[in-house]
Amino acid sequence: MTPLSHSRAAQVAYQDLLRLHLDETASELIGSIEERERNGRTYLYDKFRIGTEMKSRYLGEGTPELRARLARASELKAQAEGRRTTMARLARVLRAEGFMATDRDTGSLLLAFARAGVFRLGGTLVGTAAYALYQGELGVRFDSEELAQTGDIDFASFERLSVALGDHVEENPGEILQALKFDAVPGLQDRQVWKWRQNRGEAMVEFLTPAFGDERVKPLPALGVSAQALNYLNFLIADPIPAIALYRSGVLVQIPRPERFAIHKLIVADRRQGGPDQAKSRKDRGQAAFLIHVLAQDRPDDLREAFADALSRGPRWRERIEASLARLPDSDGILRALA
Repeated sequence: MTPLSHSRAAQVAYQDLLRLHLDETASELIGSIEERERNGRTYLYDKFRIGTEMKSRYLGEGTPELRARLARASELKAQAEGRRTTMARLARVLRAEGFMATDRDTGSLLLAFARAGVFRLGGTLVGTAAYALYQGELGVRFDSEELAQTGDIDFASFERLSVALGDHVEENPGEILQALKFDAVPGLQDRQVWKWRQNRGEAMVEFLTPAFGDERVKPLPALGVSAQALNYLNFLIADPIPAIALYRSGVLVQIPRPERFAIHKLIVADRRQGGPDQAKSRKDRGQAAFLIHVLAQDRPDDLREAFADALSRGPRWRERIEASLARLPDSDGILRALA
């Protein structure tokens, strides 16, 4: 396995486009910045007045990077026209350099969700749709490889965060999905809706949230949806990163860290047993193997830390990881050498 790198020009263009999208988001600051402390973390809000009523809009966790951008909000707002022209040019560069673009249906959905605030409010794109976006983060080519192709789009968020934020999406995802010709698929027992199926194709959209034992459907108030709870998902979506989906001039989304994605895929692959899940399990292992190979060369410390973290979480975690690695001797050797 020899991953091919994107050109230096393509990698620089991607990082520039990501930076400009983050600048664009910060430029939308309306009022003053309000800080709120929760569980040892600081969250920033845009506090502004509409008529006689005060409003708060969640901006993100109070990282040094976000604070620095918000401090330049007025300057960034004044640069809007030039920035958007540059964003369009950089998107053209990426297409010319061979970046996989998002198909129209997926791009339209991601753009609508981004505008509604799904990613701003903690939503994280997961699954193969997220895997395909590592072409930019890691600077590697996927071309039209099967491992990066999917008709399904999965989103995940922490229930605790969704409850604590005290903010909500500007347009309900269910209404967006209906407008894009997706039909709700109620659960068989409680009739709660956490997934939608495209009525003119096979595409499926699902909302997920971490479980800590009981895998039931839970509400995500900030996103205005319900979500299927899954064990091990908390590991995947901790500390997500921004990424650009190449649609129009780019769509700013949020995806898992690649090292966490790789290790989580080892776990998920072992959970899928029999029937149609066998093909998905092979795909999980293929994605894990590819990312492990790339990360071992470019980000070995990140990969080592994620692997050690997962192994430390208990015997069931270790059993699932080891079962997948037994089928991936090359990946097993890479990870053992890093330990």
